[in-house]
Amino acid sequence: MNQGFNFYDMWKDYYSQSSKLFDEKMSKDFPAEGMGQILEMNLQFKKMIDESTLKYLEFMNVPSRNDIASISSLIVNVDAKVDDLEERLEENLENNRFQESFNTELSNLKKDMKSLDNKLNQILTLLKSPEKIK
Repeated sequence: MNQGFNFYDMWKDYYSQSSKLFDEKMSKDFPAEGMGQILEMNLQFKKMIDESTLKYLEFMNVPSRNDIASISSLIVNVDAKVDDLEERLEENLENNRFQESFNTELSNLKKDMKSLDNKLNQILTLLKSPEKIK
């Protein structure tokens, strides 16, 4: 065996290098963990402020953002229903105009048929009495 090779020195070098690596990683992760805790505290503070603001607005009888959003959603729904009713009304009016046009044409057709019926009656009466023609 070689006299210059020492297991203890090798283990000591491995330990010191791994310890340095561990210390470096811990020192880098610690600020991230601290930042995470600060962000968590900020989120809790924001949640507390939001809740107290909502309670204050409710107490003062002032609508909140959620109330206004809810009302605007209801207004959009009502607007859609009004648009639907307008379309139905326009269709109904068009159908009524068509119906009026149909009724007018039908009454004109009835008048024409009566006129033709009268003329046919006149022709038949003339044909039945041949002596009146002479």
